[in-house]
Amino acid sequence: MKKISIVAAMAIVAVGLVSCGKSAPKEELKSDVDSLSYAFGIDQGQSVKQYLQQMQIDTAYIDEFIKGMNDGAQGADDKKRAAYNAGIGVGMQMNMIIKQQINRQIFGEDSTKTISLNNFLAGFAASAKGKGQKMTVEQARNIEQNTSKAIQMKNAEKTYGANKKKSDAYMAANAKKPGVKTIGQGVQVKELKAGNGPMPKASDVVKINYVGKTIEGKVFDQRNDATMPVGGVIPGFTEALTKMPVGSKWEITIPYSAGYGAQQPSPDLKPFSTLVFTVELLGIEKAPQGQPAMPQGQPAVR
Repeated sequence: MKKISIVAAMAIVAVGLVSCGKSAPKEELKSDVDSLSYAFGIDQGQSVKQYLQQMQIDTAYIDEFIKGMNDGAQGADDKKRAAYNAGIGVGMQMNMIIKQQINRQIFGEDSTKTISLNNFLAGFAASAKGKGQKMTVEQARNIEQNTSKAIQMKNAEKTYGANKKKSDAYMAANAKKPGVKTIGQGVQVKELKAGNGPMPKASDVVKINYVGKTIEGKVFDQRNDATMPVGGVIPGFTEALTKMPVGSKWEITIPYSAGYGAQQPSPDLKPFSTLVFTVELLGIEKAPQGQPAMPQGQPAVR
């Protein structure tokens, strides 16, 4: 028999905090169905503590959780109550997302800073109702991208300002080396081997050999016969690949502005890191349908 998971549903609806003072019913085991029902409850109850931990609810208030769960289950057929209960659940999820994802992404490990919960909820409500919005969805997404990036850069510079200066100095010195050319977005390339094949487009998938190093010479990534979507990697990598004939081998130096900026994609790469890749373009090929062209988590991936 397939195991039923009520906790999975609770994570979506989260009726557990709506309390009208009702306590859990008293069991009455008068039939097989009664016993079966009680057994289901016992089985599912084992997962509640894990659920409460995921929702960051203090288990000291388990009685309040039980009251709310009972009230929510008893009133599940009440459409008005069901909508309210769903709102409670979404609100809890929003709070977790803001604390654990959005704030961390924008402010890093600085727990003293947070986005405005009231403004977040005001924007959400206006968007959900479809009226009263102070900006379009497109405008909102542009602000999300540009303002978040600006805040990240400002905060990261306080901690990693020295690395930023070091990277800027490296790019300036590298630009003066023999054979180095600067292309779009400040990317610097040096031809190590000429190629005479076609140049890939951003929509293509390529096969390459590559080694990625920091400016100190530490290898942070290396792969042979790797396939990747040209338009699915960091901007500086895309810029270079679209200018590279098949058969070429280049040294590609990518400034942080066309790389990861203020982000830290791996322990080996600090914010504001200049990336130095040696890349050999082996060919252009199609990605298998329904499968990613390159495994997620590779440093060159956006």
